[in-house]
Parts: sequence; C-alpha cells; structure tokens
Amino acid sequence: MATTLDFEQMLRGAALRVTRPRLAVLGAVFAHPHADTDAIIGAVRADLPEVSHQAVYDCLHALTAAGLVRRIQPSGSTARYESRVGDNHHHMVCRSCGLIADVDCAVGEAPCLTASDDSGFVIDEAEVVYWGLCPACSTGGDA
Repeated sequence: MATTLDFEQMLRGAALRVTRPRLAVLGAVFAHPHADTDAIIGAVRADLPEVSHQAVYDCLHALTAAGLVRRIQPSGSTARYESRVGDNHHHMVCRSCGLIADVDCAVGEAPCLTASDDSGFVIDEAEVVYWGLCPACSTGGDA
C-alpha cells in the first residue's frame, strides 16, 4: 500500500501542488478501486470532514488530467476512478451487483486488439468491457 510520502512524491512528480485534499483523494482512490465519486467523498471526509464536494471533484479532475488516476465509466454506470494507470487493462462488470474487476490486456501488448479497419487511425489503446455475473451473483450468494 502506498504511503502519504509516496502520494506526495506522485503529486510533485506530476507538477501538482501537494495539498491535504489531493493527498486524501489520491489515498481514497488507491484504497477503494473503482469507487464512484460519492464513495470517494465519503472516504475523504473520514480524514477531512470539512472538504467540499467541489474540492473532491476538482482534485479528481486534476489527478486524472495528470495521469495519476484513471476515470472509467462503464455503460449505465456513474464515473469510477482507479489508481491503475499506465497500462491498457480492461474491466469486468457484474450485471447484477455492479462489481468491477480489472482484467489484463486481452492479447499481447497495447492496443490488445487489432481493428478490422483502422480507417487511417493510429490506434494506441483498446477499451474492452466484459459483462457477466461475478462469482457471488452467479451462485446466488449475496454480493
């Protein structure tokens, strides 16, 4: 698990000012993979009760723009944030409970898949979302 010092170094390395809200938001994203904004706000407020919704949104925007976190939004879902950046991984989404799990690149190196017709584009990433039921939902257990 990353430490506050790691988060400070990440922020500085991305040329972002180190602030308590940014540290708290970055920590929340690392601690709660694929969390939505409301969950991140709740986690941040456990450490910084006075932080506003807007401050968390601003931090998420800055961290995403700097490449420190990744924003994903599976169809029919609110935006989610994750700390796994720098690779071209994909996601599995449970149709029943909404659980999201990472899955490594489908085949080989990025972009993982070859388009049947690239229309002249230089493709550098493929986004794949696998849909189904997680183990708990597929066996009828509570998720």
